[in-house]
Amino acid sequence: MAGKDSKAGTITVTQIGSPIRRPGDQRATLVGLGLTKMHSKRVLEDTPAVRGMIRKVQHLVRVEADNS
Repeated sequence: MAGKDSKAGTITVTQIGSPIRRPGDQRATLVGLGLTKMHSKRVLEDTPAVRGMIRKVQHLVRVEADNS
């Protein structure tokens, strides 16, 4: 499992907006990112799939690049 040892390529995603009165697919995307409550944070791998999910709810999240 050589690929799982490196921490390079991670981003921190913080939920800053409420999913109330948002379409169901945006709520599902937040849950898919692991964000279920306001101001919750998750450290995720920086992959095209995760970037696409973030783009879909970019108005509800804040993204910070990890420099480790």
